Amino acid sequence: MSSTRGSGLKLPIQEVHEMESLSNKKAWDNEAYEGSPPSSPFKVQTIYNPSSFPTNPYGCEEPPLYTDKCKPSSGCCKTFFKGILSLWGTKLTDNLSNNPELYIRRTLRELLVYIVFLVDICLLTYGMTSSNTYYYTKVMSNLFLSTAVDTGVTFQTIHSMADFWSYAQGPLLNGLYWTKWYNSDSFSHGPHSFIYYENMLLGVPRIRQIKVMNNSCVVHKDFRKDIIGCYDIYTADNENKSPIKNGTAWTYYSERELGGSSHWGKITVYSGGGYYQDLKTNMDESVVILQDLKDSLWLDRGTRAVFIDFSVYNANINLFCVIRLVIEFPATGGAIPSSQFRTVKLIRYVNSWDYFIIGCEIIFCVFILYYIVEEILELRIHKLQYIKCIWNCLDLVVILLSLLSIGFHVFRTIKVNRLMGALLTDPEAYADFEFLAFWQTQYNNMNAVNLFFAWIKIFKYISFNKTMTQLSSTLARCAKDILGFAIMFFIVFFAYAQLGYLLFGTQVANFSTFLKCIFTQFRIILGDFNFDEIDNANRILGPIYFVTYVFFVFFVLLNMFLAIINDTYSEVKADLSTQKDGLQITDIIKQGYNKALTKMKLKKERISDVQKTLQNGSKELGFEDFRSNLKDMGHSDQEINDTFSRFDCDDNKILDEQEQMRMRNELEEKKIALNAEIENLGRNFGCPDSSKTFNHSVDFDDNVKINSNNKPNSSVTNEEFKMYVSWDGDGKVMARC
Repeated sequence: MSSTRGSGLKLPIQEVHEMESLSNKKAWDNEAYEGSPPSSPFKVQTIYNPSSFPTNPYGCEEPPLYTDKCKPSSGCCKTFFKGILSLWGTKLTDNLSNNPELYIRRTLRELLVYIVFLVDICLLTYGMTSSNTYYYTKVMSNLFLSTAVDTGVTFQTIHSMADFWSYAQGPLLNGLYWTKWYNSDSFSHGPHSFIYYENMLLGVPRIRQIKVMNNSCVVHKDFRKDIIGCYDIYTADNENKSPIKNGTAWTYYSERELGGSSHWGKITVYSGGGYYQDLKTNMDESVVILQDLKDSLWLDRGTRAVFIDFSVYNANINLFCVIRLVIEFPATGGAIPSSQFRTVKLIRYVNSWDYFIIGCEIIFCVFILYYIVEEILELRIHKLQYIKCIWNCLDLVVILLSLLSIGFHVFRTIKVNRLMGALLTDPEAYADFEFLAFWQTQYNNMNAVNLFFAWIKIFKYISFNKTMTQLSSTLARCAKDILGFAIMFFIVFFAYAQLGYLLFGTQVANFSTFLKCIFTQFRIILGDFNFDEIDNANRILGPIYFVTYVFFVFFVLLNMFLAIINDTYSEVKADLSTQKDGLQITDIIKQGYNKALTKMKLKKERISDVQKTLQNGSKELGFEDFRSNLKDMGHSDQEINDTFSRFDCDDNKILDEQEQMRMRNELEEKKIALNAEIENLGRNFGCPDSSKTFNHSVDFDDNVKINSNNKPNSSVTNEEFKMYVSWDGDGKVMARC
């Protein structure tokens, strides 16, 4: 691509340097053309036609960027506004509908920034959890739930009040107070108990019960002579709050006085108040307290729930385990045990990894501030039209959840420090970590949901690619059909749910409540069911229910749903295949390849020009002769001076034979390196031979005629021509790949 060879449009070397120096100043730039604007009657466009680019990449209605009322004012305000937009410029703050290439570049920039944010939030989320959490919970649950006494009673096998006392005076006390090593030597670590020798019992355990009043229900007149008392199911209205005798175990305390919270049990929701008894820090005193409660009939017919609360801390892994054991005594009699183990990390900054998380938290706050300003700018421009797009609503949800997590993190840190300080001053007080553990669990759940939305948000930045829009397009197109089908499906589904509840609810656990019936029927669809339980509950209607449900719901309705999805997906895929391809990321890579290849060939020709000058010179080549020859070939004065002075070691303005030899060797090495680089670039990009170019004569009309040696009069469309050709410096066309 010599600057002096060929006819037509010429590109001097000096002009190339001028254009390169202006490239950073937003000078005229055409991605398909590597020289100056052609002085020809033909209109030269970029490789891609902006009209083929989708004007609605979000799938949302985009209003004009500025209305007449909100145009940025001139002067200082306009300069400041442009400065803000340059820092927080997005596809919504700039009108890029007529510039597909800039749209793609802006999207890629947003995607890269968002990936950094996503990596940061992943580090924060996973930094709060570890595999030790599961093992810690498993160890504690095995100790307090599965350990049996001499009678074989474990927590999970408690079925009566007698079983409760057997468990409380046996496995519970043995698990709470460890006084000996495995060889029966005494084990003592001051006032605290260390469970499994590693987990310190914080404070003392607390046992609390909730009662209902006598005569809270009505006994039928035929049984009033035989049934003296009647204790209803637990509700807040019939809860017994009257004092029995002195002592905390016999005096009712409200939820506010205890600083507790309500608990959602298997039967109902219980308040945080009741009658409580704190145990001691040693086993002997706790045994006496439990025996006294048992002898005094602390539990009676009015008892509806007993709560055992305590907390342990493991310094090895810096985790708290807040444990609540619940035994519910329903009005039907018997006992229903349940447990709750919340393993949380309340003390955050201990080891080096925690301090690394501090840095991630600071970066996270900076990102949230950045995105808040970005959303404010977009809301300022688009007003209420902004919230019509689901991706924008998702942005607001992520920001809102992030702000809540930051606020709770600050609150949790202050609260833990205050609670730990009070606990250290009085080690024999009850350590109530239930409140913090509950909200820490909700905090973790909120972060999990936030991380889920953050991952889904990636679709916002890849929606410019038509392949990536197949999912959203399919769901949007079949939404009405799915809505109509859902009405029909759930009519049949809920009818079977009520039928199953009424037929098997008294005998089968999976059908004991209407909500369980719903989930059980979803499990049947997935193949997870127990037919024997249904058959044993009703030997006639059970098989009829099962067979008809599987036939209508699984074979008919479910396949209708899949047919709707498949048909719509086929239609969307067919429509996308007929659409013209807009600007893709691979197209930008091709443009970068063409630019890089052209620049390398230009450097190669400059080296050839200098080599020709050296061949025509004598043993001593003066600067003026060197400059005159290269000037005729189109080289700039600056380039000539730099090249000559680099090899003129004695600064005498003359290149002797040795200096010329050194210049020839270095130029030849550079030329070989450029050839290898060009070949590697073509090989990596997929060109058979990137060093070869084919000259074609081009007519700028609706159909572009390309004349080559292989296909003399082959015809391609204008779009295909723009995809695969670019301008040569001599005004000819070079075919790429």
